[in-house]
Amino acid sequence: MAITAAQVKELREKTGAGMMDCKKALTECEGDIAKAVDWLREKGIAKSAKKEGRIAAEGLTRVAVSGNTAVLFEVNSETDFVSKNEQFLGLMNTLQEAILANKPASTEEALNIQTAEGTINDLIINATATIGEKISFRRVAVVEKADDEIFGSYMHMGGSISAVVVVKGTADATVAKNLAMQVASMAPKYVSQAEVPSEEVEHERELQLQMMKADPNMAKKPEKVLEGILKGKVDKHFKDQCLLDQEYFLEPKTKVSQFLKDNKAEVVTFVRFQTGEGIEKREENFAEEVAAQMAK
Repeated sequence: MAITAAQVKELREKTGAGMMDCKKALTECEGDIAKAVDWLREKGIAKSAKKEGRIAAEGLTRVAVSGNTAVLFEVNSETDFVSKNEQFLGLMNTLQEAILANKPASTEEALNIQTAEGTINDLIINATATIGEKISFRRVAVVEKADDEIFGSYMHMGGSISAVVVVKGTADATVAKNLAMQVASMAPKYVSQAEVPSEEVEHERELQLQMMKADPNMAKKPEKVLEGILKGKVDKHFKDQCLLDQEYFLEPKTKVSQFLKDNKAEVVTFVRFQTGEGIEKREENFAEEVAAQMAK
């Protein structure tokens, strides 16, 4: 009998198995959804659906460059061990090729990219079923540069951290790569303090002001002096978050801004992904939201 797309879709939703696996199961079971579910379970394929609630905070990031395009993406697994196996690494290679070719504007768009083995979403579902852990495609970023700019890219420990930097004013690939290593190791949030959102600056200013008011040593200081101290505290807070203000990792007494000046270079932008960053916090927030809803 002919198997319809609607049947395949229904079975995928019930089991989390891949499209081709669902089609095969339905063919084997003559279109009977219930029997097909059992067939997939017997083959160990449907177990991927049970893993959806688990936290996948390990895995790898990847950065790849082709011409004027660089892409970064992150795929998570439940354990660090899985991210080192050949199937997972093969998945990363397949995703890299597909993402570079298609330049998706969002994670959702990336998941819908077609490959020779189905969509990227299909590949992730199939990997979850065959590897035996929850695998998830977490995020993607596409960075474009001009012809007179260069990329610096770096992956730490095979992809625990990936970074790419766009540099102009120099053609020195070593300078660009060292800046990518700086971004990877020192984790700046902004290129300079000029990029810090005004609301973030105001929030930090108010926080520091409240701490100063609670400090008895500040009570007798003149208002002008207090303003200077407050400015200094706010500047210090953002110093490590801004690339130009950081100490250059290869020459600790030299600022990154000086390193750039010495090499007649300028950083246009950068992107940094670290495996699992922020995942635990989001899970905690989600748990708090659920508890709050249940208490109503």
